[in-house]
Amino acid sequence: MTSTAFRVAALLAALFSSVALPAAHAQEPPPAPEGPWHGTIEVGGQQLTAIFRLKRGKDGALTATMDVPQQNASGIPVSNARATADSLRLVVGAIGGVFEGARTRSGSIDGTWKQNGVTVPLVLERGAPESSDTTAPARPQTPEPPFPYETEDVRFESNAGSVELAGTLTRPEGEGPPPAVVLISGSGPQNRNGRVAGHETLHVLADALTRRGVAVLRYDERGVGESSGTFAGATTEDLAADVRAGLDLLRQRNDLGKVGLIGWSEGGIVAPMIAARSSTVDFLVLMGAPGVPGKALLLEQSARIAEAQGAAPATLDSIRTAQDRLLSAVAQAPDSAEAATQIRRVLGERQKSQETIEAQIQQYTAPWFRYFVDHDPRPALRKVDAPVLALYGANDLQVPPRQNAAPLREALSGNADATVEVLPGLNHLFQPAETGLPSAYRRIETTIAPKALQRIAGWITERTRKDSGDAP
Repeated sequence: MTSTAFRVAALLAALFSSVALPAAHAQEPPPAPEGPWHGTIEVGGQQLTAIFRLKRGKDGALTATMDVPQQNASGIPVSNARATADSLRLVVGAIGGVFEGARTRSGSIDGTWKQNGVTVPLVLERGAPESSDTTAPARPQTPEPPFPYETEDVRFESNAGSVELAGTLTRPEGEGPPPAVVLISGSGPQNRNGRVAGHETLHVLADALTRRGVAVLRYDERGVGESSGTFAGATTEDLAADVRAGLDLLRQRNDLGKVGLIGWSEGGIVAPMIAARSSTVDFLVLMGAPGVPGKALLLEQSARIAEAQGAAPATLDSIRTAQDRLLSAVAQAPDSAEAATQIRRVLGERQKSQETIEAQIQQYTAPWFRYFVDHDPRPALRKVDAPVLALYGANDLQVPPRQNAAPLREALSGNADATVEVLPGLNHLFQPAETGLPSAYRRIETTIAPKALQRIAGWITERTRKDSGDAP
């Protein structure tokens, strides 16, 4: 799901969170326009606020990050920041963007923003905008104590890299062992609350389920919060090993009943991988789960988002062609070195700067990305014989149901108890939404639509009650 979930999108839809890299600097660094600067980028019929936060380190190096509030993007690293007495140049390699501008007598920096072959004017004014959509609206679903259930801090070891994971187990009060689930988040490093665009998605889901009689384990992913290890370099297989450790923790307890997995977005890939290899998974709930290989999903995702932002048909064709070449290079190369060579050639043909090319190569050749692009979720789905509920939001642009629901349903066709449903009017976060654009996630007050929460809780109850037998 997605606050800083890894996405390949056409315009400014990619979210990355990292430490800014220091730029090269002279012995006598020129005065830097430190602090926040903001301006408006008009692209695809949409006005986007760009906020650059510049900082001069003790060693004189200038660093910067970029925020795009409408796209839920914050802390995008500026890979190269250079300032002189009268100019500023910012290279945002993560999204292939470059700002170049000159200072004016009025104090603004007038320049251009270049990205994906498009150049548009961009004037930066000092300070953060008065209304930049950085303050999220009310989140009435965010759980607040006291809670009508037990809350326990837990720690458990993963077999992948000797990682210790820290989490929270919520358990409903009452007689008899309740059913339990492990929550599996989407792509990108997530803490146990699953914070996306100002919403605590996993916290809201865990609270709703526990209030309805289901115990829930949610945890900080490796390298996040109180968990040890490093998220960078981990593949989907590594993350699956972490989930399996959480599953084992719940199976070992005598105060819990049947145990299942709830996988959201990329978590919907991880859950079937585990269930296909183990008989210890009693049921699965998949939320916005990919039903096609990663390359096909990313191509469709970026085109859908660009189309919803108002991109012209010719632009959509250009996006698909360029990304198909890049993703094919990633998928077909035998190793990261060869992938880098192919990507460098493709990006060089598009006359991107060397700084931008190298930054994008790092992303495209990362272990997680190469695995995701090449992975097909359907073989694992075909091996799952535990009950499955798969839900999609009809307005989901990140994992479009029109592309993914039918293949996932076909892959589960041999399962005697598999249900695939598309819930009308919901986006990838299962919020009520009109467009499904990720840029709207923050502006929507609802974190998860009550009808989605009720459907999941009711289905788990039906599949795990004592008198239900092996099948409903």
